[in-house]
Order: sequence, then C-alpha cells, then structure tokens
Amino acid sequence: MATRTYSLVIDGVAVEPDSRYEVVNPATEEVVAEAPEASVEQARAAVGSAAAAFPSWSRTSPSERARLLDRAADLIDAAADELVPLVQAETGATHRTTKTIQVPQAAARLRRYAKGALEPTLDPLPPAVMPATVLAPGGVVNAAANRVPVGVVSCITSYNFPMVNMAGKIGPALAMGNTVVVKPAPQDPLAVFRMVELLQEAGFPPGVVNVVGGTGIPASEAIVDDPQTDMVSFTGSTGVGRRIGEVAGGQMKRLLLELGGKGACIVFDDADLKAAIGGIASVWGFHSGQICTAPTRVIVHRSVHDQLVEGLSAAAAFMKVGPPTEKDTVVGPVITDVHRSRIEGYIAAGLAEGAEAAVGGGRPEGLDTGFYVEPTLLVGCDNTMTPVREEIFGPVVVVVPFDDEDEAIGIANDSDFGLYSYVFSGDTSRAWQVATQLRSGVVGINTIQRNHEAPFGGFKQSGVGRDGGSYGLAAYSEIQGLVWPS
Repeated sequence: MATRTYSLVIDGVAVEPDSRYEVVNPATEEVVAEAPEASVEQARAAVGSAAAAFPSWSRTSPSERARLLDRAADLIDAAADELVPLVQAETGATHRTTKTIQVPQAAARLRRYAKGALEPTLDPLPPAVMPATVLAPGGVVNAAANRVPVGVVSCITSYNFPMVNMAGKIGPALAMGNTVVVKPAPQDPLAVFRMVELLQEAGFPPGVVNVVGGTGIPASEAIVDDPQTDMVSFTGSTGVGRRIGEVAGGQMKRLLLELGGKGACIVFDDADLKAAIGGIASVWGFHSGQICTAPTRVIVHRSVHDQLVEGLSAAAAFMKVGPPTEKDTVVGPVITDVHRSRIEGYIAAGLAEGAEAAVGGGRPEGLDTGFYVEPTLLVGCDNTMTPVREEIFGPVVVVVPFDDEDEAIGIANDSDFGLYSYVFSGDTSRAWQVATQLRSGVVGINTIQRNHEAPFGGFKQSGVGRDGGSYGLAAYSEIQGLVWPS
C-alpha cells in the first residue's frame, strides 16, 4: 500500500495538523500511515467553519442535498480498490467483512439518506376549535409539525466500523440540512479522512463537512463543548458517552448516544437449536467480536443447555483465526494490544469466579505477530460474574442457564445495558411477548439479521436517542410547531 499524507479538512481546505501519530496494523503491527492530530484551536476552527456554513446550507433544496449525497456514494464506490485495503490494514477486519460491509455499506448509507433528503418534513395536524380566552378570541386554529435542522453536529465514532458508522451520521445530518464536524476514532481514522476528501470532491460547499482527528482528549472535548456546537452524535463506549453527556448537558445540546451493549440471547426449550446456534456462531467471531449488537450473553433453557454448548463448541472448529488478508480467515485480530489485554482480563476474571472455558480462553498458536484472541466460550456462568455483566467487545460468549420464562426475562433485564437482544422460540407468540418485556432498544425474534429501517438505539446505559432509516432523519432535526388561524 502506498503511503500518503492525510490532512485535516476545515472550511473546505486541507489543513496541516498540529502534529501526527502512527496508525498501526493490528494484524502485522506495522505502521499503516501517520494520522493528523488536531490542536484545540484547530478543533474550534472546524466548529466555527461549520457554524458559518450552516445558514446557507440549511436553505439548500432537498434535491441538491440528495444529489450531492448520491455523488459522494458514487465516488466511494469508485474508490473501493483504494479503500478496501486501507480499511483492512487499519482495522484488521477480514477480507470478506471489508469488501462486503466496511466500504460498500458506507456508500449505501449515503444513498439511503440521499432519498431521505426528499422525505416530507411537514406533518399537518387536525385543526382545533379553540374557545375565546383572555389571550385571544375563539376560532378554528390550524397547526403543523415541521422538522428543521439542528445546526452544527459533532459526529464522533468508534473504531469497529469507521466508515460505515460515520456515513450513518453524516448522511442523515446533511440530508436534514445540518453541517458537521467529523471526529473519527484514533485507532483507525485514515479511511474516514479519505471519505471526507471524497465528499469535498462531490461538491459539498466549504464548511459543510469538516474533519479533525487525534488521540488527545482536549481537541475532542473542544468540538463537544464549543458553544457553536448544537448537537453531539457519538458511537462508542458508555464511559466516554457519560463524559460527553456531562460536557454537553450544561449547554442543553442535543445528544444522540449509541453506547455499549451486552446482548442477551434467550433460547427456549422449543427453539430451533440449529438456527440459534448458527446465528450465535455467525456473530461470535464476526469482526473478532468487536460489534455492539452481538448476542454475547446466551441465556438458555437448562433442558437444552448441553446441546447448545455442544453445538457452539463444534461451530468454533470452523472459525479459523488468522491474518485478515487470507480469504478463509473468519476471526482476525482485535484492534490493539491494549484491547487484547483487556479481553484476556475479562476471561481470566470469569475463570477465577468459577466459569469454565468450553472453547478457547487464550491466544491462538502460531500467531506471534498481531493482536489475536481465540474465540472463547465460557460456561457454568451466572449473572454475578464479571464477563457476564461487562461489555467485552471481543470474541467471547458466555452461557447462563434458566428454568422458566420469568427467570429468563429477569436474567436478561438484570444488566446495565440494553442495546440489542434476541429471543429464539418455536412459539412465535411467546417469543413476541417476551421480546416486548425486554429492556432493550432492539430485539431480534428468531433471527440475528438486522433491518436498517428499524429504530436503533439503547435503553439504560446503552445510550440516548434513536437513528436508523427515517428515525435517523428525526434524530438530526428539531420539531417546530407552526400555528395559524383558519
């Protein structure tokens, strides 16, 4: 891969950063390239640029916004031969994940919100017959709810799907007429910097899309606490989300926070075990478990517990761990050595608390270079154990048995998290009723598959707000009530 220079983009101009730092390939531990490290002053300049661009951009026609978003998606697709190896190098994602999800889904999300820009923003309401008061004479009063852009949106994303997550923020924000300041994750920001360059090439006016980056906290906080920032959209850990809430709350900024997950997957005794095992296994090692929607907390009826564990153990034999550039690799490395140590710490805590490793538990043999972790299945677990309660964000699944429906629901809901859960049962009526009792933003019923038009977000410590489909357009807008006489 040819080494190139990446720059900040502020007010439509490439800006030399305050300093640079190395981005490391998690599979080879080699340097991919140097990424820009913005100063606090540069971060504030980016916010100022977005604020200056907002009045004009917010008045552009929906068709113009749609045209530019479609054009940006076309440019991403055209640059796939460049972007795929870049994303793979900085994320450690497997060949299949990078080629089918990491890059093309970013373009798909921009196209979805090109269409979204054309969706109606005005919702007429029934007229109201109002009696005369000391404030106004009586009469029939009309009203409508009008969605308008929020203003300047700071978009901050996690490292697992850098382009896709950012496109899922940029797309609806721009479609609604907002301007944005983009801040990618420090571990793998390069493709996001390149994506912003492509947005500039597509023709977005100066200041509409700005990008800063870096590892330092002060510059990140600057784009959150700047008085000209109207909204913060963040995907990442609950700890960071809490800090953003503290900083932004004092200024009453709009927040969209998609935070940690500890997906409960209830498997009843009448479930299609083949489907349940296949679904859990497919996500177990997907992107090395670095996905917030994974069913990592399997809650299974005691009568089928051993069959499920046996099936998952057998599935692990087909989860090849290895270099992500090899086409038959299923599980690549995790993002950093520090994160690998964190995952290993959770596994060790579980074993010390009485769990057993039915599969894995260590580092794969023959892979001395790269940040690899074996797919691990912990059994003999209960809801008090550390790896059952904490988000691990790695290829680790825990199994907790239950005896009746109420106990299953109680175990599932006994968590600080509530992002994405699952229910498997042959009785779809029961599965539906159980799903509605789970304190979870999304529940999959007999499927691991997503529907990207569904509202997405979490209960409890898993976040605030909803995006996805048209809900994403609502998330990046304010509702204005318009009232007039007949």
